[in-house]
Amino acid sequence: MGTESRVPRPPEVLADRQAIEATVTRLGREISARHRDGLVIVAVLKGSLLFVSDLVRSLTVQPVVEFLAISRYEPDSGRVRILKDLDLDVTGRDVVLVEDIVDTGLTLGFLLGELGRRSPASLEVCTLLDKRVRRILPAPLAYVGFEVPDVFVLGYGLDFAGRYRNLDMLVTADAVALTADPDAYVDQLYRSHGARGPG
Repeated sequence: MGTESRVPRPPEVLADRQAIEATVTRLGREISARHRDGLVIVAVLKGSLLFVSDLVRSLTVQPVVEFLAISRYEPDSGRVRILKDLDLDVTGRDVVLVEDIVDTGLTLGFLLGELGRRSPASLEVCTLLDKRVRRILPAPLAYVGFEVPDVFVLGYGLDFAGRYRNLDMLVTADAVALTADPDAYVDQLYRSHGARGPG
């Protein structure tokens, strides 16, 4: 019995370039208003890279930018490992942790625990996307860009197998089709759809 290739569901735009720019500007204003004396931005690699780059440019206060890299959450073990730690001691500093997406809250809970043990003066979370329908652990989000339903999202830092990260918009995608063929949306998103990278 032959197998048929899966035709991916067409992507739907959740937020175009203009909507993203307006949202990042809003978040920059909100963060700046609470941290007039400056702050430490801690960005989680790699998904938040584009977001944090635009976010720090939207701030009207002086930020120090640091990066964390972590392993993927392992459902069987319940563990996340820090692959790249901060280069800065955040003791007594105001810290805003920047994430690309918060869904179950498990990874965020781990990160807040790690950073909280370092005794910052304050610790807040800014996320581009809040997928609260998948929440398992409470997630104290101080700054939220977009609330999204339980869909797979690509673009503006979010990828699949290293692809689509540089899209200048956020789109929904068919995760099953991507698993079968990570390039399933290349033609639609980079050619037919007219998407481009930021810049």
